[in-house]
Amino acid sequence: MNKDYFFCGVGGSGMLPLAMIVQAQGNRIAGSDRALDQGRTPDKFDWLRAHGVALHPQDGSGVTRADQIVVATGAVEDTVPDIGAARRVGAVIKTRPQLLSELFNAAPTSIGVAGTSGKSTITGMVAWILDRAGRRPTVVNGAVMKNFADADHPFASALVGGPDLFVAEVDESDGSIARYDATVAVVSNISLDHKSMEELRDLFGGFVGRATTAVLNLDNPETAALAQELALALPTGKAITFALGEEDADLSAHDLKPLPTGMSFELRVRGEAPRPVVLNVPGAHNVANALAALGAVKALGVTVDAAVEALESFAGIRRRLEVVGTRNGVTVIDDFAHNPDKIAATLKTLHAFDGRLLILFQPHGFGPLKLMQREFIEGFAGLMRENDVLLMPEPVYYGGTTDRSVGSEDIAAGVRAEGRQAEALATRADCGDRIVEIVKPGDRVVVMGARDDSLSSFAAELLARL
Repeated sequence: MNKDYFFCGVGGSGMLPLAMIVQAQGNRIAGSDRALDQGRTPDKFDWLRAHGVALHPQDGSGVTRADQIVVATGAVEDTVPDIGAARRVGAVIKTRPQLLSELFNAAPTSIGVAGTSGKSTITGMVAWILDRAGRRPTVVNGAVMKNFADADHPFASALVGGPDLFVAEVDESDGSIARYDATVAVVSNISLDHKSMEELRDLFGGFVGRATTAVLNLDNPETAALAQELALALPTGKAITFALGEEDADLSAHDLKPLPTGMSFELRVRGEAPRPVVLNVPGAHNVANALAALGAVKALGVTVDAAVEALESFAGIRRRLEVVGTRNGVTVIDDFAHNPDKIAATLKTLHAFDGRLLILFQPHGFGPLKLMQREFIEGFAGLMRENDVLLMPEPVYYGGTTDRSVGSEDIAAGVRAEGRQAEALATRADCGDRIVEIVKPGDRVVVMGARDDSLSSFAAELLARL
């Protein structure tokens, strides 16, 4: 029986794909979004309207009946008018992770992709391999998968396939990873991000323990420890391991070489002859992501040759080291990096080639800055070159109760104390003005940050000003 769903924050990177999957199952979709009310990313909301999604202001006016199911992000508080309206009319309220996990767990076969970094890319790689192999996966990703994006689907963060195979990016930051019972559990890496290491070990350990097969990264000490625990506690075959240059892993990559548009490496699969692989996405971290994806599909019986062939035509994920364009000798790059691991991967990849980096990093909240202040400072200071420049506006803040005691100047001051160039400015626009003031031919401008779709528009506008 068709149901009425109301998505609070329907334009969000996690909500939009879920809404599209639920709609494809025959349900009616409506929603609201603060970005819509504030006039941000209008193209996205025009597209949603054109695809049958009824949009309302986020003032509670769209929630009027008890038979609506109101879906809220984990970040939505009871003070949000839509949630207050849902309580008044007696509508069912579900969190996004609650709804996604129900759909995920209902599928006979599922792949859950978890980890501090790399989730969206691995999910996209798995989706593309399975699609090419004719397996018709249903996929929910947290970012746009370029291989599936076209004029009709510019926000292709979801893939509507069959009901038997479900692939999803699984989040540990809100603890919702505990809800997912995956056939194949992929863990790319475990490092400090939103929770303490003790909490993360419990969450990832449970996720892996419930799965039929776990795909684990031996290069990361925490995931390697998980693999060791599985080997001791469970029968052989439970874990598929991967690593860069590690002979003991089930899948390993050797002789990595950066290319202007990607990477080449030698793939070794236990018991098989080595194979050359060329990826069209750059960086050693993407080689690791490819190994994770190969392990995941191997667990479902896709041959390595078929998987490699698909991977070589993988076009990447939107806002993952995405080149916006080059103008007057300056290249502008749009990137999702927002935690120390992701920032490190981006800087290492870009420093494989010559040229000064002008790094605009917009923090996605005050909380992460306080939690990881030391890691942010050490990461930037350790990987920036002497002539690189870091520019930081204040963190994204849409209101609510949050500790604002650590801001961007605290990070910039720490980076300067380590001998690197860093400035904190009041707004993103100020940072853009400063970049235009100091940029020179041969520079690369990197716009970094998460949870703000307008960063891509900002990067495009910045390119136009150069």
